[in-house]
Amino acid sequence: MLPKAKYSDQIKSEAKRLGFMSCGISKAEFLEAEAPRLENWLNQNMHGEMSYMENHFDKRLDPTKLVDGSKSVISLLLNYYPSEFQRDDSYKISKYAYGADYHFVIKEKLKQLLQFIQQEIGEVEGRAFVDSAPVLDKAWAAKSGLGWIGKHSNLLTKQVGSFYFIAELIIDLELEYDMPVTDHCGSCTACIDACPTQAIVEPYKVDGSKCISYFTIELKNELPNSYKNQFDDWMFGCDVCQDVCPWNKFSKSHNEPLFDPNPQLLNNSRKDWEELTKETFNEIFKKSAVKRTKFEGLKRNIDFLKE
Repeated sequence: MLPKAKYSDQIKSEAKRLGFMSCGISKAEFLEAEAPRLENWLNQNMHGEMSYMENHFDKRLDPTKLVDGSKSVISLLLNYYPSEFQRDDSYKISKYAYGADYHFVIKEKLKQLLQFIQQEIGEVEGRAFVDSAPVLDKAWAAKSGLGWIGKHSNLLTKQVGSFYFIAELIIDLELEYDMPVTDHCGSCTACIDACPTQAIVEPYKVDGSKCISYFTIELKNELPNSYKNQFDDWMFGCDVCQDVCPWNKFSKSHNEPLFDPNPQLLNNSRKDWEELTKETFNEIFKKSAVKRTKFEGLKRNIDFLKE
């Protein structure tokens, strides 16, 4: 076996041992197909007030500008699909935020994977990325053969759907590269039809500034009255386009204890959320990604839903 293939196999089996759902590898190079798409999306202001999306345009498309001498992008998926859900008469939180903040959980696993590579293979330099730098996660995962980008713009796989986090290790070691898979959305438009705010403006194109996740997490100002009664009871994030996707029938619950929710999150009714205090907020969301919106932000979202 050639060293490249051997190293790739070693990395993939270690990723599995660390709890990642799957691992794919692609060549670190300029994302040619993504460049006009990203430019067009930004020009149409579909990023709303997420002005950070305009920064580092070149770095978003070229990993060699992010990591000196980079040769390979290792893409990894980590399942977050829960085994238990919030009660029906509750304001809703996106499933990815049920447990501990994924940034910390995944960063730790990536650190261990990089250490393994350095111990087993030798002097390899690289950087770990978890949704926190200008990296087009979904594009790299698709390029690495981990799935295809669906009409809702999330990565999809036939085996497990789309309820997983995507992360990368960009390293200066040449490896054996995987091939992209084909698109299996077919003529299905379930996600487009179900989106409460019509944010999926055409297949494979989401207007981020109309998305419930954007409103409830990213938007710092008042929520626009024109969207009153369109949030479908979502107080943090939104899973509608994923929930209706036929491929998510194959989602299996995760086995990462850190992603298990605080029991109160599952048991609270709408009334409980409406009476939420700062103290209870800190208790329920102690290490959660919901901290991003802060107590005031979540309260604003809840008030908008109940009025």
